[in-house]
Amino acid sequence: MKNTLKDLNDHLFAQLERLSDEELTGEKLANEISRAKSVTSVASQIIANGTLVLEGRKLIDDRMNANTELPKMLEG
Repeated sequence: MKNTLKDLNDHLFAQLERLSDEELTGEKLANEISRAKSVTSVASQIIANGTLVLEGRKLIDDRMNANTELPKMLEG
């Protein structure tokens, strides 16, 4: 199973649609709110992880910049 950020976005909008159901009341509404909190928590962690990966890639890209000076021992 391979999930993407598009899949996450789809899940979040589906959750929003479930919360918007005006016929949802009482215990069913409370359960859906609890579920929404769990989905939001997991989604936040996925986004935070993606941000961390992106920042790591930026650091690697900066290190590999063509303008970086070579160490003295590698200069010819």
